[in-house]
Amino acid sequence: MSKFTRFSARASLMVVGLRMRAMGIWKVIEEKVTIKQKVIRYRPIDKLLDSFILILAGGRGITEVNTRVRPDAMLQAAFGRDGCADQSTVSETLNACDGENVSQLRAAVDSIYRDHSRACDHDYGQNWQVLDIDMTGLPAGIQGEGVSKGYFALTKKRRGRQLGRVVATWYDELVTQRLYAGNRQLHASLQDLVLDSEHVLNLQRLERQRTLLRIDGGGGETALINWELKRGYLILVKAQGWQRIDRMAQAVSAWTPDPHDPDRQMAWAPDPYPYHKPTRQLLVRTRKQIGEWSYSLLVSNAPDGLLMVLGHVPIRRTARELDRMLAMLYAYDRRGGAAETSFKGDKQGLFLAKRNKRSFAAQEMLVLLAQLAHNLLIWTRSALPEAEQHLGILRLVRDVLAIPGKIELDAQGQFLSITLNQRCPFAAALVQAFSAALSVDGLCLNLGEI
Repeated sequence: MSKFTRFSARASLMVVGLRMRAMGIWKVIEEKVTIKQKVIRYRPIDKLLDSFILILAGGRGITEVNTRVRPDAMLQAAFGRDGCADQSTVSETLNACDGENVSQLRAAVDSIYRDHSRACDHDYGQNWQVLDIDMTGLPAGIQGEGVSKGYFALTKKRRGRQLGRVVATWYDELVTQRLYAGNRQLHASLQDLVLDSEHVLNLQRLERQRTLLRIDGGGGETALINWELKRGYLILVKAQGWQRIDRMAQAVSAWTPDPHDPDRQMAWAPDPYPYHKPTRQLLVRTRKQIGEWSYSLLVSNAPDGLLMVLGHVPIRRTARELDRMLAMLYAYDRRGGAAETSFKGDKQGLFLAKRNKRSFAAQEMLVLLAQLAHNLLIWTRSALPEAEQHLGILRLVRDVLAIPGKIELDAQGQFLSITLNQRCPFAAALVQAFSAALSVDGLCLNLGEI
């Protein structure tokens, strides 16, 4: 039997592409998304796939389709492509997308998530679900639709759009995310994001009672807190209303120092605000550089056990009052390791803030493709050996999915084997994780000299 040998700079990404095809992920998108554009050589859905491959390959802009995807015929074949469109036509396809296409792709991404996510299989009887909700700025050119002045971290006088997302904290998966105009803030988007999550995760009343929403001060309006409590959620949120918080703080007779931060102290609110349901309210004061105190208020109805797990506070047979305070404080502190870390990882690894389109719908399409890429990477990581479970999105894209290799094909162009460069640090982990699954399709995954 005749064999042919080819090479790929991203043979490890080919493994992900083959697994993705076996899972039927892109087939769902093909069935649900119909882009109205004239077909000359490649279908619009194929060009959408080219842009998705680019995201997984670490491309910063659509122009890199010509340098990262188009030259690598084996990479294209692993994702089911027999060629790659030019970057200009890929960009034209994205520009041709409208609001209906965004809704179609969102429905497809949601369907894929329900079929393959671990968060959708969460056992609410055994453990609480934790959802972190946050927003981040995506700077963009002034001529883009929905681009306006707004809050953009570490930058002044910037314009762009805002991205809101919900993270399933225990699993590092993205439940949902939405793109907004640059002047949109979390308080105006929170209910949309929560309701989207309910739809995706199928959260009924019993599931909501076992689900914690962890939200920063942007979602701390009284009306929003009451809305969440009425829907039955557990919450951990920083409340708004500085005048009320200052009055509460003035009534405190004794403050308890944070043992890990000498400039921070805490106390239970002596006269808690009457929300729709009973809550525990923790006042926190932090010393400013000028010596004055700034005050904040944490509100929660979550049980001590959950807050202690989230805050990494030791669980004692009889919890001390200090333990309860630290559990709420540290559980809120660690929200930065969920939504904020996911934003940082996607901006660094998937270049979430670098691919900007003038059309709002085109930008939303890229955001949804990045969401799918994030979750696919997390599912890939979950199959790796335990020693590699700590890897973030950046290292997955840069190190794990960029391993070169040799590919053997038969006369009909079918893959026979993929040999990863054994000198690459994560090659052995990939072989251990996926060799058995690929062998079902008659493909041998191994290590060797390249």
